[in-house]
Amino acid sequence: MGAKVVTITSGKGGVGKTTTTANLAVALASLGYKVTCMDSDIGLRNLDVVLGLENRIVYDLVDVVEGRCRIRQAMIRDKKFPELYLIPAAQTRDKSAVSPSDMIRLCDELKPDMDWVIIDSPAGIERGFKNAIAPADVVLVITNPEVSAVRDADRIIGLIEAEQKGPAHLIINRLNPALVKKGDMLTAEDVVNLLAIDLLGIVPEDENVVASTNRGTPIVLETHSKAGQAFMNIAKRLNGDEIPLMNLDGKGNIFSIFGKRTK
Repeated sequence: MGAKVVTITSGKGGVGKTTTTANLAVALASLGYKVTCMDSDIGLRNLDVVLGLENRIVYDLVDVVEGRCRIRQAMIRDKKFPELYLIPAAQTRDKSAVSPSDMIRLCDELKPDMDWVIIDSPAGIERGFKNAIAPADVVLVITNPEVSAVRDADRIIGLIEAEQKGPAHLIINRLNPALVKKGDMLTAEDVVNLLAIDLLGIVPEDENVVASTNRGTPIVLETHSKAGQAFMNIAKRLNGDEIPLMNLDGKGNIFSIFGKRTK
């Protein structure tokens, strides 16, 4: 059976893919699972920084693909969770160094020893996107509740379906209840209605996320953080648990109807 491969993608850059990848990986590892996360954004790696592992990189994804090392040599063990690993992206600018079939092969090699493989996809619709979704069992689309981000997410959802990797699941990141209340931000319902895919979770705006990212300690480890709790709940839903969405509006849990789990 082996690991389930989850790819985290978006249409627009800067909506929180890497933050989500790191937090879901850490959440699943903290629940006792064996997890490898893989940064597939060749030329622009960031996942190592968010996990606080940037100083430990010796080999990267392209080194494995081109045969300079074995996959185990490229896997960096997390400082806090011995069953959490990172395979970093290459700093090379040559985005054609990795193909969709390479990604499938690497994931097939990881699957017997892992419970989860989580892939951080580059933004947009170039080759990197096809690489990232090729091995996916589950695709999570991240969007912010803004019109431009939602429009780009809609395009990505169409591409996921065209690659026969759907249906995708949705994570709405950086929802600000105060702005929603004032009518200055789309509501969660608006976004779900526009995109018409299952909602896996909503992560509220939280100023502590930036600070935690800069420290290389994902917010999910901070129990007082609503964003951290939201990421933990998403990890549990991903694992099949029925967990209602958090009440972010102070008027009763209107979002609980959307609390779907992945199969």
